[in-house]
Amino acid sequence: MLKRLTRTNFGQGVLSWLIAAVIRFTAWSIRWHIVNPRIAKRFVEDGEIAVGVFWHNRIMLMTHAWQSEYPLAMLQSPHPDGRVIARAIQRLGFKTIWGSSTKGKGGAAGLRKIVKMLENGVNIGITPDGPRGPRMRVSAGVVLAAKISGCPVVPVSWNVEHRKLLNTWDRMVLARPFSRGVFVWGEPIAVPKSLTNQELEYYRLIIEKQLNETNAEADRYFGHTPIEPADPNDEKGKRKRG
Repeated sequence: MLKRLTRTNFGQGVLSWLIAAVIRFTAWSIRWHIVNPRIAKRFVEDGEIAVGVFWHNRIMLMTHAWQSEYPLAMLQSPHPDGRVIARAIQRLGFKTIWGSSTKGKGGAAGLRKIVKMLENGVNIGITPDGPRGPRMRVSAGVVLAAKISGCPVVPVSWNVEHRKLLNTWDRMVLARPFSRGVFVWGEPIAVPKSLTNQELEYYRLIIEKQLNETNAEADRYFGHTPIEPADPNDEKGKRKRG
């Protein structure tokens, strides 16, 4: 039933309205603390442009980190679920880029759109393990976007004291209203304009490591056990097709 709804324009409209309303209410009800506010200030208040990266399992409240006059566009998959999320974040005042951060035709098109947005002064938000995983593993597209645009990669994560983890491929985090919450901003990562394939892999691993450390810091802030990345070869950490 739900899957059929996501494949119709009417169903996507209704679901996106509900998702946006839940996100807005939940974020409003939470008492937030920011770790590394000087980094948040650079990219939220002072207008410096960046490639913001966060894991797919933190997508629920990530738009709340960017409450700013400066625009943010989020890369979304054209998959029906991605279209619902895209319409929801548009209702929250953000732009959408259709594409993928993975290799292939969709990834190349998405990369071109990302670079154009960055060059036009629009911050980009990417879930580098989405939309299909493996969980908490960075795809090379993020490194290429930073390399071509010259914009730094900024890891961001959030967590709340009272939450529920779904038994999904990404271990989706659902925040409960009227809780305490934290946003953790990681140190910006500058990617050189000129990279060999070996160096590209080096920076991919650096981004993955720092994003996982940022995520773990957010989890430990309220005494939660950090969510672990999936083994790249483990099908349990990947989204099933269909």
